[in-house]
Amino acid sequence: MNPQFWNGRRVFVTGATGLLGGHLVEALLAARAEVVCLVRDWVPQSRLLGSALQARVVLVPGELEDRQCLERTLHEYQIDSVFHLGAQTIVGIAESGPFSTFESNVRGTWNVLEACRRVGGIERIVVASSDKAYGAQDTLPYTEEMPLLARNPYDVSKACAELIAGSYAQAAQLPVGITRCGNLFGPGDLNFDRLVPGTIRSVLRGEVPVVRSDGSYVRDFFYVRDAARAYLLLAESLDDEHLHGQAFNFGYEQPVTVLALVDQILELLGRRDLHPQIRNTAANEIRRQYLDCEKARRLLGWSPAFDLDGGLHETIDWYREREKTGTNDG
Repeated sequence: MNPQFWNGRRVFVTGATGLLGGHLVEALLAARAEVVCLVRDWVPQSRLLGSALQARVVLVPGELEDRQCLERTLHEYQIDSVFHLGAQTIVGIAESGPFSTFESNVRGTWNVLEACRRVGGIERIVVASSDKAYGAQDTLPYTEEMPLLARNPYDVSKACAELIAGSYAQAAQLPVGITRCGNLFGPGDLNFDRLVPGTIRSVLRGEVPVVRSDGSYVRDFFYVRDAARAYLLLAESLDDEHLHGQAFNFGYEQPVTVLALVDQILELLGRRDLHPQIRNTAANEIRRQYLDCEKARRLLGWSPAFDLDGGLHETIDWYREREKTGTNDG
């Protein structure tokens, strides 16, 4: 990652009020980029809107489904770099209401890319896919050469989005790169149904943490600050047209069971006396997922700055401070 690369560049970010979006915007501002953010819902407790970051960016109210809004924004702010992170990201919501997930994740993606094509002059576009796009595979870890076998609504929405992105890279010659990250965690995640923030908050409050699955599901948990750095590196690398349309895995390549991660959090917080409640209610989720990141190391020169333990330490410190200040998170 080259900090000078972003100095003065005009960057458009969708999904900026999300976990990754807030950290990416923070990294871009630190590198002196000029950042424009599309905001659908006002989330005052988000990293972007609940901090001084808000005053340093341009906020455009709008939705991914509104292509005219996207085109106007790209044109009027003379954007040259796009990070498309905006999506419905909750697996359970996708299961119960797939239409809204497909609207935002699939239609929203082709709207962003079509706006980029029509406006022209965009030099780099990074589209967020997910390791979920691979679906259930007989062989692990996932490599980028594997077919996308997604079946569940959220997984399918991400697979569709990146197939559309690859199509625009080929047919419209757009400078698109695609990310497939593991399960993100880190400071600022306010979705306490997710394993890491939910477990940390419960333990800090002296409550028994809850595990929705049977605890044996395997994931590649990935610290959000490393993810933000990976996005910037991929975007910088898109000056190489040979990378256009390609997907890259990013993660720690460290398969961890859900129960092992909960135990690690309990250990770091000194509360091994709390025994997680195993509800075993998770349905239609892939049991084993983890990544091979050799391609990113080889072609991008990527390596993480943190590891799982280091990321958990920083994350726990953030939630501990939040609990001390009594921030209302519902």
